[in-house]
Amino acid sequence: MKEFKVLMVDDEEDFVKTLAERMKMRDLDSDVALNGEQALQLVEDQIPDVMVLDLKMPGIDGMEVLRRVRKAYPQVQVVILTGHGSEKDEAEAKRLGAFAYLQKPVDIEKLIVTLKNAYKQKLENAMVAASFAEEGEFQTAQEIMDKDKKGK
Repeated sequence: MKEFKVLMVDDEEDFVKTLAERMKMRDLDSDVALNGEQALQLVEDQIPDVMVLDLKMPGIDGMEVLRRVRKAYPQVQVVILTGHGSEKDEAEAKRLGAFAYLQKPVDIEKLIVTLKNAYKQKLENAMVAASFAEEGEFQTAQEIMDKDKKGK
């Protein structure tokens, strides 16, 4: 699998930097944002393939970041990683289009598998839509992209 861009968003600086280092040791580089505002700016500057997003952050919280990213950049797969979530939060995140919802602490191998699966899903969605567009079935291609925008 080719290398893909990951953006890690968490206001716990030590945690997110340690997690990014552990991922790098497994040949998966990532950028880090320490709050929602910074995350949205980084996404605007350089769209990641997959975003790992905490929910509870000061300022713009993770749920609002998820809403904005899925609306403006539906191709970005979002994995929620939170230590303060609830079943209600999980249901809302999935309704908004999150690819997965994980709880802290997370096993690094489980996180990496989830990120790779999210990236594979992104590629599959794009390839299917492109094949319909090539056949002139633009309505179907648009429906696939709209479905991707809303989440699986």
